Amino acid sequence: MSGQDDPVQREIHQDWANREYIEVITSSIKKIADFLNSFDMSCRSRLATLNEKLTALERRIEYIEARVSGLLHELDDVVLLLVLKQIYQLEHAKSIMYMCFSIPRLRKGKL
Repeated sequence: MSGQDDPVQREIHQDWANREYIEVITSSIKKIADFLNSFDMSCRSRLATLNEKLTALERRIEYIEARVSGLLHELDDVVLLLVLKQIYQLEHAKSIMYMCFSIPRLRKGKL
């Protein structure tokens, strides 16, 4: 029987070796899957944080753009008022000059 035991024994040892090998591979696959799941969660969390920061920056940029646009409109209004003031002062100066030159003519009766 020892002749039959030997191949059976080898088969049993081979079976145990295969089972151990399958266990090592299964364990390694589980570790890889756990790592990938952990990495996925970490990336999702970081991307969500970045998304929040980008959204906040976009809002700030929109606010600044609106503020600058408003300031430019206000500046346009100020420049327009200054130009109108200069025109008024020029017209007023012309009127004064006209009156100054007209008074002597009025005295002489030439107007």
